[in-house]
Order: sequence, then C-alpha cells, then structure tokens
Amino acid sequence: MAARPVTVIQRLAELDGLAEAWDALAERSGLPMQDYGWARAAAASFAAEGRLHIVAVGVPPAITAVAPLAWSRSDDGGLEMIGVNELGEPMDFLYATPSALAALTDALARVRGYLALNRMPAASSALAALRRSYRGRGKVFCHQVGGWPWIPLDAQWTDPERQLNPGRRSDLRRARRLAEKQGPISAEVVLPTPETLEPLLDEAFRVEAASWKGSEGTALVSDPTRELFYRRYADAACKQGNLLVCLLRIGQQVAAMQIAVTSGGRFWLLKIGYDHAFSRCSPGVLLMLETIRYAVARGLHSYEFLGSEEPWTKMWTSHVRPCVSVRAYPASLPGMSALAAEVGRLARRRLARLFRRAP
Repeated sequence: MAARPVTVIQRLAELDGLAEAWDALAERSGLPMQDYGWARAAAASFAAEGRLHIVAVGVPPAITAVAPLAWSRSDDGGLEMIGVNELGEPMDFLYATPSALAALTDALARVRGYLALNRMPAASSALAALRRSYRGRGKVFCHQVGGWPWIPLDAQWTDPERQLNPGRRSDLRRARRLAEKQGPISAEVVLPTPETLEPLLDEAFRVEAASWKGSEGTALVSDPTRELFYRRYADAACKQGNLLVCLLRIGQQVAAMQIAVTSGGRFWLLKIGYDHAFSRCSPGVLLMLETIRYAVARGLHSYEFLGSEEPWTKMWTSHVRPCVSVRAYPASLPGMSALAAEVGRLARRRLARLFRRAP
C-alpha cells in the first residue's frame, strides 16, 4: 500500500484552509477541545514564534487525520498538544479511519523530537496506534493522570437537588434563604450573538475576578494570554451557535457565572466563577443546579465538568473520565537524550521523596 501524503502546518495562515475538514473530523469525538475553533485559538495564543507543528495526513484541504501539536517552550526538542499545558484540558488526535490514524502515528514516529502528550483520554485509540508505530523505532511510556468528572444525565436529574445527600440539600435551602434576603434570585442561560458576546464575557470575567481567583491572581483578567484565548474561542463557538454564558443574579447583581458549550450531545463546563460578596449564599452551587436542569431539559446526555476532580465536584458525581500522560521517544539522538533527561528527573524526584521520609 502506498504511503499517504503527510503535511506539516507551521504557520497560522495555513490553518484556515483546514477548518471545514478539521471540524468534520472533530464531530466524531464530541470533545470541544478537538474543534477547529479551539485549536485555532490555542495556536494563535500559545504557539507563536515558529512553535506550531500540526501534522496532518492528506493534502489540504482533504485531510483524514490531525495531530494538533506545537514545539515545547523548553529547549529539549519535544512536541506537545497545543494549549494543554496552558489550559489543562484534555486533547486527542483526530482521524477519519483506523488506517488514517496509523498513517498519522507512523509519521510522528519519524519525527526526531519526542512527544509529550498530557491529559489524553485513556480510551483514545491513539495509544495503541502510537505503540505500534514506535515498535522498533523508539519507546512509548504511559501513566494515568487526573481525569475529569462528569454526570451521566437521565430523568432523575430533572430535579438535581434530589440527587444530593440530605446534608447538602439542607445547606442549599439555607443558602437560598440567605440569597432571597438580598433580593430575588434569577438564572439565565444565554446563547450570545456576535453583537452581545463581548459585554457578556466582560461581565463573566468580572465576576470570576471578584472571587478568590482574583485575590490569588489566577483569574483570567490577571492572565492576558489565557483571557485572549478564551475570547478567541468564545467568538468561534458563538459563530457556531454552541456557546452558553450562564448567569445567576441576586437582586440586580450578577453573583455567579459559567461559560460552557454544547457539543456531541453534552454540556461542557469551561469556566466558573462567583462574586465573593455573595459567598455565604453559595451562588455557584445555585447556578450549577439551574444549568444541570437546563441540560436535562434539552435532552443532553451528560454534564462534563472538565478541569480535574476536586472536593467540590464530588458533591455532584463520583464519575470520572480517566486520562493518561504519554511520552514517546524516537530512537534518535535527540529522542534518547530526552529520555535520559526524563529518567534523571524521575530518579531525582524519587530520591527527594526518600530523603523527605527519612527520620
């Protein structure tokens, strides 16, 4: 069988011709981080100065598989998924058929640099394909990392309060009473238009900054690069018609916000925040109840928290979608040098742990 042509995209301008074919491939996964809009925003925000290295099977625009990669910011010659380290969300390869995926991983095994694929879904077919492609050409290592929590939605979640334990329900009733003392409670889930998007994002980011994230410097307004990414992605998702900006008001003030998208029949929660002035009212939890209700009413079959499992997510669900971290080292001088450096780092960490445990 003749080898399939492989194209490497290294400039943003070259990406735009792939949009339609890219999104056709992304529909198979339902993961919004696979969408062209997400990849385009991540490439523009995090992969400047010649770092972009997207590998595609086929001749654009007719592509059948994509690895959305960029060179690491470090000098060790590694390729990583675009934006995963900056945003912490899972990503995967895109492909139309198993043979297209095999052609993609074969091409990656010929790259001199190593692959550092953090937070890849553990169920990804790419794992077996990488092991096959690197057999006799290098080494592939895989270990489990934190997955993301999710709720499998059914008719029982029409009334989400009833899915919580009695203590949590009591806390919610008390929080609602405290909120009602400050004014009427109202929630809305808005599908922005291009004209209404910017002020809605401004309000959402303001609310996030009014929480502990603002005081700790982790809010988006404290990180212009990540804020620009979310504005770029929100613009793309808005044009596709799947962006949601969710707001909870107490009286006339916005007390909590969510930014989410619907994709693949699922509700995907991207950003949350609440105004610390209303913290005793648990506005984030009150808004969560309403957006879960919204997802069930629209027939969506899951509510995806994204991020990673946290103590606060455990009140809602024990379900977690597992993820893995993959390292693939080619049998080349740069690849083996990177592997040796990684082994050295692991050894130093183990020694440090042993010394910390020593009496």
